[in-house]
Amino acid sequence: MPDLAYYASLPRTRGAAAALLLDDLGRVLLVKPTYKEGWFLPGGVIEADESPLAACVRECQEELGLVPRLDGLVCVDWGAPRDGVDSVNVFVFGGAITGRELGAIELPADELSDHVLVAPEKVPELAPPHIARRMEPSLRALAEGRAIYLEDGREQDFAPPSPSPAP
Repeated sequence: MPDLAYYASLPRTRGAAAALLLDDLGRVLLVKPTYKEGWFLPGGVIEADESPLAACVRECQEELGLVPRLDGLVCVDWGAPRDGVDSVNVFVFGGAITGRELGAIELPADELSDHVLVAPEKVPELAPPHIARRMEPSLRALAEGRAIYLEDGREQDFAPPSPSPAP
């Protein structure tokens, strides 16, 4: 039987999930929230007992009115605590959005005011730094068919240490 008091005493972490959706020209879909500045990937907070993938699918349905094809996880970015906000684990899932899906997007007026497709190099001009910082590594991982791990937007080097020179 699990020690419920022990598990209840463990720290809890915050999480978010987002969809990095590209059209057939390689442009990135961004959405503009009504309640904060800047443009963001579709996505949001992972709810209690919800998986990152389920959160991404739910958020796309809520924000876009559709569930796009997701091809898999492309990035996990751990964000350090700052400005009184706890640390957060952000899961980015890569996928595609078709012209038909773009035409069917229905934004919730109380949450999002607009959507746009932009060339990847234009994302830093529109998105806040904590969003823009993971764009290039996420796009690279998507193109390579793998996932990448970041800490505050910086890639982590998992290469084994170099052997020490022999005495």
